[in-house]
Amino acid sequence: MAPLEGLFVADLTRYLPGPFASRELLALGARVVRLLPPDGDPMTGTAPAWHEALNEGKETVVIDLKRDPEAGRSLLASADVVLESFRPGVVDRLGVGPADLPTSVVYCSLTGFGLGTPHEYRAGHDLNYQGWAGLLEDTAPAMPTTQVADLASGALTAVAQILAALLERERTGRGAHVVVSMTHGAHRLASHRLGGEPIERLLTGGLASYRIYATADGRYLTVAALEPAFFSRLCELLDLPELIARQYEPDAQDEIGAALGERIASRPLSAWLELFEGEDVSVGPVSTLQEAAEQFS
Repeated sequence: MAPLEGLFVADLTRYLPGPFASRELLALGARVVRLLPPDGDPMTGTAPAWHEALNEGKETVVIDLKRDPEAGRSLLASADVVLESFRPGVVDRLGVGPADLPTSVVYCSLTGFGLGTPHEYRAGHDLNYQGWAGLLEDTAPAMPTTQVADLASGALTAVAQILAALLERERTGRGAHVVVSMTHGAHRLASHRLGGEPIERLLTGGLASYRIYATADGRYLTVAALEPAFFSRLCELLDLPELIARQYEPDAQDEIGAALGERIASRPLSAWLELFEGEDVSVGPVSTLQEAAEQFS
């Protein structure tokens, strides 16, 4: 399917979140043109392979918006979607803000903290956004394994909001100014936890049947046997039936985790995967990125 075929996306963004978002729009059939300054995207120096992966298939136009804003404004005026991630106020000073373009344009501003908020002008990157949003509380100082604020609450939220705005434009003929806050969106990803949990840190290490365990060969096994049926069968296969009835006892989690950890550490990962193949136990490997690419790319 190419549902966005015939639509033109102008991308003013750099680094990770914006190019990730426009790559998703490209995959849906849109034509994506990047407007870059003469010195290009800094990611070409920071992580050139990332830059190539995120921007393959896009067109590039070099425009110095400070010296020639009219050229940029002319190109953006013909776009269906404009995506930008400058500091607040920059696009307006350059004369390429939403007020400078036709009302039919869907204009998306990817921001760290939103517009008109107390943190509006604060500098930040994904790690800061996750920290402000409360996502790192359970695991700090361990580093997050991927850029959740950049890619999920930022890029993918932007894509969803853009698609919704395009649908609304079909009905009304008018575009919209969509503002995405990566920090607010990241907090939303975990805000359901504010109502409380039956076991503290339920899905972030508190529950023994939802953890990562080391195997004998230095690899790791993910155990996500949340449902009693999964946990019961897992314990039967591990020859630990005495743990079954205690799965959700708050005071038993350390004991259960120690027992599971000791048993899982007795065999290599491949042996466990062979044993669990075809069984409803909700376990899996901690694959390398390359191993995952071979199966799921």
